[in-house]
Amino acid sequence: MANHDLESPLISSQLSDSPHLILSVPDSDFSIQQSNNIHHNHNPSPNPNTSSRNPFEFLGSDGLSVPAPSTLDPFKNDTPYIEGFYELIKIVICLPIAIARLVLFGVCLAIGYVATKIALKGWKDMHNPMPKWRSRLMCVTRGCARSESHDSMPFVGTIIRAMQVIYVNRFLPSSRKHAVNEVKRKATCDKFPRVLLFPEGTTTNGKVLISFQLGAFIPGYAIQPIIVRYPHVHFDQSWGNISLGMLMFKMFTQFHNFMEVEYLPVVSPLDNCKENPAHFAKRTSHAIASALNVVQTCHSYGDVMLLMKASESKQEKPSSYMVEMAKVESLFHVSSLEAVDFLDKFLSTNPDASGRVKFHDFLRALRVRTCTLSEELFGFLDVEKKGSITFKQFLYGSAHVLKQPLFRQACELAFTECDTGGHGLISEQELGDMIRLAIPNLDEDEIHELFNVFDTDGDGIVSKDSFISCLRRNPLLIALFAPCLVHKDSSQGGYRILEATEEEQLVPNGENLPCISVPITSFAVPFFVDLCARLTINYFG
Repeated sequence: MANHDLESPLISSQLSDSPHLILSVPDSDFSIQQSNNIHHNHNPSPNPNTSSRNPFEFLGSDGLSVPAPSTLDPFKNDTPYIEGFYELIKIVICLPIAIARLVLFGVCLAIGYVATKIALKGWKDMHNPMPKWRSRLMCVTRGCARSESHDSMPFVGTIIRAMQVIYVNRFLPSSRKHAVNEVKRKATCDKFPRVLLFPEGTTTNGKVLISFQLGAFIPGYAIQPIIVRYPHVHFDQSWGNISLGMLMFKMFTQFHNFMEVEYLPVVSPLDNCKENPAHFAKRTSHAIASALNVVQTCHSYGDVMLLMKASESKQEKPSSYMVEMAKVESLFHVSSLEAVDFLDKFLSTNPDASGRVKFHDFLRALRVRTCTLSEELFGFLDVEKKGSITFKQFLYGSAHVLKQPLFRQACELAFTECDTGGHGLISEQELGDMIRLAIPNLDEDEIHELFNVFDTDGDGIVSKDSFISCLRRNPLLIALFAPCLVHKDSSQGGYRILEATEEEQLVPNGENLPCISVPITSFAVPFFVDLCARLTINYFG
């Protein structure tokens, strides 16, 4: 045995160009699942990963790449339930205090409502700044809001109108553009109060910083970053996977609640106020993340929508359906509403407790039988080659196909090939004849199920608009029409489709890229309710 002194390394160093060993340590759930797969290996199912052919190569696809799932959950509340003997004792002790706080909260709300009614009395010019004496009355109820839906709320809606908040519908480009103009108008007028914006667009647990919306940065004015912390030991005050009623109840039954507000140095745009809004937002978010000592992620309000959809469908792990929507929107120009529609389709495939879908469940939802094409489709999505796919892989795969420059052209050409009669409509027989080129031996029932996917109004025929709209909602189905779109090129010995036009190469699907204006939203906090509650609780605490 060789002698080693204390300074000698136990393992000799390798050359720098030698390969490194990277160990991936799975979590406990994956280890259990992997163990179960080993125990059941004596009953193998059809392996859809034996074929590596890309079924969308005819569209110009060079394969699918899906980032690894994020292990961070920005919307998880650490104390969603009342647990432990200490919490029970504390609630019992604090119940009288909670009643007093609730009474004071109601008094604050009533005073704010009365002050607002007085401030609004006889004032019709809502577009211009509020006169000083009216503005001083509004100091009692000064807060913030985020959308037009709160305008109709009793008491609070009146206060919102008096505060001259900027209404915005995050899903309407015209509303977002109007909100940006309003921010610019109010920021340049000294008579308006300072414009308060929450660029994340929703609440988080404060452990990460999610992506910023650009509305606060498009006007190109200096930004005063402000960070708010809610330090806690026994009660997490963040509004995530917890109902508002439970959150308010637990806030009222605490001995005290803490809130810290820190003003950071002003961040000004570079290049004489002509800095790109995305770069301006990136610099500001980096400054805030550094001050908070947290990491930055690409989550957005779209992930909240996916989380809520998964929770409504009673999924065991709703957080596994988050995909970091800001990155998806940037890569594929897929909106949050479209992502929710894709999630609805994915949930119809009956995912398991871990949020994964196996081959046969995928086929039932796609309404095709086991064949070479279906195995290629599943193998295209299953980038990890585990025999099951996640929603992130399904969304990335669908969005990847949608983004291909030839997708729109392929849809129109597929309709033309199916419409053998040339009258602008497709019958079930015509669709079946075309699909059988890709999947031979389909019976009439299987053809009828596929036809129902396209025949959304149930009139027995499919128009061109319905056909293309269906393929946009189910882009993977375009592979069914590959045989009629691809023809043998004798000179090249390969397959090709009609070449994309110059415009289609520049703009995917022949559509205009979305403009840079994005929603200006604030934290999804119950603004005035949250403000009064915190003031009330801290007053008595």
